[in-house]
Amino acid sequence: MTINPDLQGRSYPAAEVYDVGREKIREFARAVKATHPAHFDVEAAKALGHKDLVAPPTFAIIIAQRADAQLIEDPDAGIDFSRVVHADQRFIHHRPILAGDRLVAELHVDGVRAMGGGAMITTRQEIFALTDDGNGSREAVATTTSSILVRGEGQ
Repeated sequence: MTINPDLQGRSYPAAEVYDVGREKIREFARAVKATHPAHFDVEAAKALGHKDLVAPPTFAIIIAQRADAQLIEDPDAGIDFSRVVHADQRFIHHRPILAGDRLVAELHVDGVRAMGGGAMITTRQEIFALTDDGNGSREAVATTTSSILVRGEGQ
């Protein structure tokens, strides 16, 4: 199956809410060898002016990949995940991710470029924290950009 070139410009709405917990932050920090005390100790995070534990910057990948799954699972996309090679990942943080955040991500397909028998697909994930104002407001947390190469047959 070939990659649908009409994916470019497509957006996928925010779906599942991701609840950021203290243990999730601690586990991720250990996994990526992030040793700053603000990832483990609430008082250390508060001393820096935060309300709770601070996630390492790359923690945003968890939420971004959940958004990317919508594209991968879309039968109209034509993506065979067994042929995917992750090419690039970038993060722009608007504010730190904190324990207690309830995050959602919108997915935008910014580029589809044919490459031999495959394609390079660039996506952007806009990550928001749901606020407690009762109006469904959201606060921008991070923007991630990802590029995947979907290898063609025989590659």
